[in-house]
Amino acid sequence: MTDLKTLGDRIDRLESRLAFQDDTIEVLNKTVTEQWAKIDALTRQLAVLSERLQEAESQMPRPANEPPPHY
Repeated sequence: MTDLKTLGDRIDRLESRLAFQDDTIEVLNKTVTEQWAKIDALTRQLAVLSERLQEAESQMPRPANEPPPHY
């Protein structure tokens, strides 16, 4: 009888741990998915800003051998 009770207790503990682990995995998956969405948005924004910077730099006139303004 004690063997069955011990076995039943072990199964109950395992089922409880499994339910907790399933919940934890779901929360972690949701967090990772949200982070990847943010990373993707930031990567796209960085690419746009990089293009804009390159365009602005190419449109700036470059002075030829002009000394810096503090001289």
